[in-house]
Amino acid sequence: MMTKKKWTVLTLLVAGLFGGLQSSMACTNVLVTRGASADGSTFITYAADSHDLYGELYYWPGQEFPEGTMLNIKEWDTGKNLGQIPQIDRTHTVIGNMNEHQVTIAETTFGGRPELRDSTGIMDYGSLIYVALQRSKTAREAIKVMTQLVEDHGYYSSGESFSIADPNEVWIMEMIGKGPNNKGAVWVAVKVPDGYVSAHANQARITTFDLNDKENVLYSNDVVSFARESGFFDGKNKDFSFADTYAPLDFGAIRFCEARVWSAFRLMNPEMDKYVSFIEGESDERMPLFIKPDKKVSVRDVQNIMRDYYEGTPLSMTQDPGAGPYGKPYRFRPLTWEVDGVEYFNERAIATQQTAFSFVAQMRNWMPDPIGGILWFGVDDANMTVYLPMYMGMNDIPENFAQGNGHMLEFSWNSAFWVFNWVANQAYYRYSYMIEDIRKVQTELEDRYEAYTPAIDQAALTLYEEDPEMAKVFLTDYVHNQSRIAVERWKKLGEFLMVKYLDGNLHEEEDGIFLRNEHGNPKPAQFPGYDEGYYKRIVDETGDKLKMIEIPKK
Repeated sequence: MMTKKKWTVLTLLVAGLFGGLQSSMACTNVLVTRGASADGSTFITYAADSHDLYGELYYWPGQEFPEGTMLNIKEWDTGKNLGQIPQIDRTHTVIGNMNEHQVTIAETTFGGRPELRDSTGIMDYGSLIYVALQRSKTAREAIKVMTQLVEDHGYYSSGESFSIADPNEVWIMEMIGKGPNNKGAVWVAVKVPDGYVSAHANQARITTFDLNDKENVLYSNDVVSFARESGFFDGKNKDFSFADTYAPLDFGAIRFCEARVWSAFRLMNPEMDKYVSFIEGESDERMPLFIKPDKKVSVRDVQNIMRDYYEGTPLSMTQDPGAGPYGKPYRFRPLTWEVDGVEYFNERAIATQQTAFSFVAQMRNWMPDPIGGILWFGVDDANMTVYLPMYMGMNDIPENFAQGNGHMLEFSWNSAFWVFNWVANQAYYRYSYMIEDIRKVQTELEDRYEAYTPAIDQAALTLYEEDPEMAKVFLTDYVHNQSRIAVERWKKLGEFLMVKYLDGNLHEEEDGIFLRNEHGNPKPAQFPGYDEGYYKRIVDETGDKLKMIEIPKK
């Protein structure tokens, strides 16, 4: 049992292992197997959390290539040229992080031992994902493709956790390089047992694993021997822990990373609350790799997990001074700061303001792939986004979400990313009020998609039996129409919020219609002010400075 004092000392080490992740993508994945889902789907979620990434829906149409074609590899985060690899003769269509065979890959970066990064490698983590999606028909094949790519061409990135799934299986794979000029990587992949769920969030989570279970556990031949040779491990093979060896925990890894896993787990099984002492640094009993949910998990459940910000837990972000007068569950960066030489931190929840895009990938094995695969996709902050159904059968990307429409430094009213950011950035400063209005529209749209899905599925299936290409046209039209409607509805929401809360006032409305007096003029604005708790904080800080006083009469 580690004491709180011991963990407090480790807090100061955040800038080491975890600190590098603050400037890169700090992401969250939730994984759900068929037996754990409400309808027999498999799910994988992903939040691409980066301050510099533009939210758009990627698209690679399947193509044929002549023999000898080479594929240029660029680092996903920076665009840096890393080298070339041979192209295959035919690739699969990829929409976002799912391909035409319902294979989905997501990731979170854990960093790990910095000396194991190989700057001479060609395959970075992002290229691994999108190249593998273009070359794989199953999750197992994706694992084989990814590990063969790094063996042949070297691994450029730091330590990475990958979620890899198809309509039947869900896997976690963790990988890290072997140091400069040492081509390849050490890795392990574990299949999540059917009926279970898992999650990872920028910290390696695979500890010990069964070296003899060839069906459910895959690993590089040197995953243990390399650790021995490097002086990282000297125990028995059965006691070898990938995470403890290649990415040892510190307080930052627990509080900023494992805490998100804990929060996702507790929403699927309340018994996970028992690990709050681990998250608070008072226990070293770490959480299991996967758990059994207390009830079947639906796609809406998983979408709402992506919106979590520790509400109802000791880590709640709505009560302390950082929440401001309107209970804002967000903390702008930096993640840690110093006062009088002492380092402090903000909580890091699943939902965060710097998300570029997030998704819930739903894979269904009882339907043809173009209909069975749905990428529920949203841009910006997951808490205030709308997850739209992007069917794998669609022929192109809706204009509002397409690459090239807008840019991180080029605002576009036709870009979903910018419209959703516009609304969210209004809400950050009047959160407790505006989130209620946002929830109404968010729920209205997502309820509609949920109600439409069975009918859209059935119509597409009927068309598919007659003409698969016509089914794809139908799905394309549906997705494009709903995307356009959602962006227009969100624009109207932003305009509504601007009027309702203009200048800190509150204009009365009923069902979205602003109230007027008998002459047609606006009813007088209300002045809601702040809540009592915030006024008390002001008094505590200012004392009598702002106190009304009596001026003696002459």
